[in-house]
Amino acid sequence: MSTAPPPVSPDSAGPAGGTGGTGAEPGTYAAARLRLLTGEGRPGPPRRRALAELTDDWLAGLLGDPGRGVALVAVGGYGRGELSPRSDLDLLLVHTGRDPGEITALADRLWYPVWDLGIALDHSVRTPEETRRAAAEDLRVQLGLLDARHVAGDAELTAGLRTELLARWRADAPRRLAELRETLEERARRHGELRFLLEPDLKEARGGLRDATALRAVAASWLADAPREGLDEARRTLLDIRDALQLATGRATDRLALQEQDQIAEDLALPDADALLRRVYEAARVISYAGDVTWREVGRVLRSRARPAARPGPRTPLAENVVEQDGEVVLARTARPGRDPVLTLRAAAAAAQAGLPLARPAVRRMAADVPPLPVPWPAEAREAFVTLLGAGEPLIGVWEALEAEGLVTALLPDWERVRCRPQRNAVHRWTVDRHLIETVVRARAHLRRVKRPDLLLAGALLHDIGKGWPGDHSVTGETIARDMAARMGFGAEDADTLATLVRHHLLLVETATRRDLDDPATVAAVAGAVRGAGTLELLHALTEADARATGPAAWSAWRAGLVSDLVERVGAVLAGEDGGPERDAFRPTAEAERLAAEARRTGGPVLSLRTRTEPASPGTGSADAAVDAVPETDPEPVGVELLIALPDQPGVLPAAAGVLALHRLTVRTADLRAVVPPGTGPSGAGAVLLLSWRVAAEYGSLPQAARLRADLVRALDGSLDIPARLAERERAYRGTPRHRRGAGAPPPRVTVAPAGSRLATVLEVRAQDAPGLLYRIGRALEDAGVAVRSAHVSTLGANAVDAFYVTGPDGTPLPEEEAAGLARDLERTLGG
Repeated sequence: MSTAPPPVSPDSAGPAGGTGGTGAEPGTYAAARLRLLTGEGRPGPPRRRALAELTDDWLAGLLGDPGRGVALVAVGGYGRGELSPRSDLDLLLVHTGRDPGEITALADRLWYPVWDLGIALDHSVRTPEETRRAAAEDLRVQLGLLDARHVAGDAELTAGLRTELLARWRADAPRRLAELRETLEERARRHGELRFLLEPDLKEARGGLRDATALRAVAASWLADAPREGLDEARRTLLDIRDALQLATGRATDRLALQEQDQIAEDLALPDADALLRRVYEAARVISYAGDVTWREVGRVLRSRARPAARPGPRTPLAENVVEQDGEVVLARTARPGRDPVLTLRAAAAAAQAGLPLARPAVRRMAADVPPLPVPWPAEAREAFVTLLGAGEPLIGVWEALEAEGLVTALLPDWERVRCRPQRNAVHRWTVDRHLIETVVRARAHLRRVKRPDLLLAGALLHDIGKGWPGDHSVTGETIARDMAARMGFGAEDADTLATLVRHHLLLVETATRRDLDDPATVAAVAGAVRGAGTLELLHALTEADARATGPAAWSAWRAGLVSDLVERVGAVLAGEDGGPERDAFRPTAEAERLAAEARRTGGPVLSLRTRTEPASPGTGSADAAVDAVPETDPEPVGVELLIALPDQPGVLPAAAGVLALHRLTVRTADLRAVVPPGTGPSGAGAVLLLSWRVAAEYGSLPQAARLRADLVRALDGSLDIPARLAERERAYRGTPRHRRGAGAPPPRVTVAPAGSRLATVLEVRAQDAPGLLYRIGRALEDAGVAVRSAHVSTLGANAVDAFYVTGPDGTPLPEEEAAGLARDLERTLGG
């Protein structure tokens, strides 16, 4: 096991005095090691080998000549000759039963100098029989011994032990490999997938260095071998990045933390941290795919061993020149790849539809021999491509197989710029390319509810394609999508529809959650952008698929309801309906009406607080949409619903927001409306403000509604000093992990939405979420003398995106210059 240095005096080198021969002085080794790590020699594999050789020489000097029957063996990473700056020294002192006192003295002569230098040591002292027994009982020990390398002493003892252990590994391979695979799967569940993590563990996550080592163990079993192309380079890449990480931090760490990434990128001469992560993800993808192929081959070999007399399985036709054999999709014997440019897409579509993997030899043969598709693609190629995209979950594995041999980029050249591209947003679970594929998979649930499922699938694949280029990805993506649609052979009208989908793929959800849907200008703006009912139908389905593929925070029953409401209103406008005031009027719920009436009667605030968990919203298409639906049955925790009704008066928004912040309630969404209870005169006198919140406790239990109401009353009458209390909270907040995560956030931005409404000026606020943010915004608007007609607040991850409909004292929108000045002032206030 790994051990820290024992409590030894700095002047002592241990019981053996810290020397064992010429050149064995710890100080000499330490100086040489320091020179090697700080500039002498080339980084990467040469430096790792040089460090291992330097350490070999030092340890050999410490051991001296122990005679026959004693050997010092390096195992694990050290055994492979791969010493990173902060690697443990994995050592085995093996002996054939020498005197215990003598062996103890030899071990002390080795271990104490290592400890004195502060180097972590994973050591053991065993006889060959004890070593064999330990390997049989502990898979980790067995894996380390597969890389055993002689360092000093009796070389014949090392060679014999190594030969015997390898033979035993091969004999026990069927059982031990199953155990190894279970450990890898458990590690993947704990540490996640390396190529999708913003702070990846280079060693433990799936696709990391542990997986690469496991592939070496599989190869040593002689049952199967991993694909070699690119594997060694991927492994070297991760080792090089880990070296740079350990040198920069001075710690034995494998986790590439966000705060280290800029420095590591600079040390490796990469443009920025995104380029660094992309390099990590590309290496992890190679290792992950190699693992998939290798473990599939292990399974095939073991199945064939279980029935040795059986011949290869029958070849079942799937498509022209494409067959299934032994659970994989292969090319037919009659296939002529060099004469069949559509073969790649036909084989991929057949594999995905059958839910089977594409055999790697088939993919490699197609990559080498199939000629490029003509541009535009023929109808058969486009139809096969749409069939592939519509396969659901099996699309992912088939797409990965095509990616591994460069076939996706050959088909869609613009894909290269989004491949393995990170997304530095906590809401996103995936890299850009995988998010696009996940969106396609989610879109399958909506194929029955749209008239053009082919355009929905293509739009899902292309909606974020602009993220590979500078600027607004929706604007850039519109042009790319139009070009790619033409490349695929879609007609001009279809290409225009796809370009519109990409340009406006965020329109529905952003409008529904940040705009007043009762304002005719909101609905008219969306109708003008969409232009047709068919495009609206596609955009509705794409919006949900995109959000569900983003992550759990991006979609909820609440958002689904708002988007559906907006789509219904826009559809009515596109159909030529009036969409007048009666239809568009805000209708409060029965609960809200009850609270409003009570607030008007009592003249004070009335609250309703209840916890809600909503089922995930199902697809909203026709009944037969469930045939291909992706299961979405997990409940969605939407936090706590808080309704506040109180007579309209100045300062309501900052007072309510401040009270929630003081009670450590995080605002997920908020909506502010002015309602007129039944019985109120036509003048509107006695209007009541209704604030609808979705909140969650930062920690601990929820506050009581009575306490919230009491504090709100005090905040409104001025007896509760909210600024002082929040300042106290801010001082306590500094230095916490949440505060540190927000330290490098971009500054807040406040803009005036052009043509946002004919009835009010719409201010958009984008900022890092923090306690009291909504209070500060509300206070600033109050101080500016504007009235908040309605507010639409949304928090996604660490980002707040809020829209405020404000008017001047006369109830009309602000003049253009005044609105711009207000936005600048608010931006300065939030940034201060």
